[in-house]
Amino acid sequence: MKKRKIILNLCTTLDSFIEGANGEIDWCFTDQDYGMTDFLNQIDTIFFGRKSYKQLLEMAPDAFPDKTRFVFSNTLKNTIQGPKIINGDIADEVNKIVNSEGKDIWLFGGASLTTAMLNLDLVDELMIAVHPLILGSGKPLFEKIDIRKKLKLTDTKTYSTGLVQLFYEIER
Repeated sequence: MKKRKIILNLCTTLDSFIEGANGEIDWCFTDQDYGMTDFLNQIDTIFFGRKSYKQLLEMAPDAFPDKTRFVFSNTLKNTIQGPKIINGDIADEVNKIVNSEGKDIWLFGGASLTTAMLNLDLVDELMIAVHPLILGSGKPLFEKIDIRKKLKLTDTKTYSTGLVQLFYEIER
């Protein structure tokens, strides 16, 4: 059985922020598909941090009903619409999921979960959509990464809006 890949797929500004200073993501382009249909066909599982999960519920409560969803949180006690909560030592749980039958896994975010997963060396690929925008402040894409990660660029895509999508494998 082939090991499932964990793919961090998210949007960032040119100055590497994933949210504005007040948590806003209204700057993310939604005017076209940007490869999301193909990506969603590649995955069957989504990993959310607590804040990202709550934000998605506010914006699109019926999103991704056909995907298995996991919320990583040490404080959340229950979820709406059935995602499983993972807390404590996440490495064992993630490895069980990765080694089970299925398609690849979308690491949806947010920043704390991304940091934890990168520091545990659990992320396989990055798909970063760089939006042609400078926010000046906000929540940075990467913080508190323990060790250097060497990346191999595998693809790029450019769009008429100026958005550039970067595809990387994490070299091990």
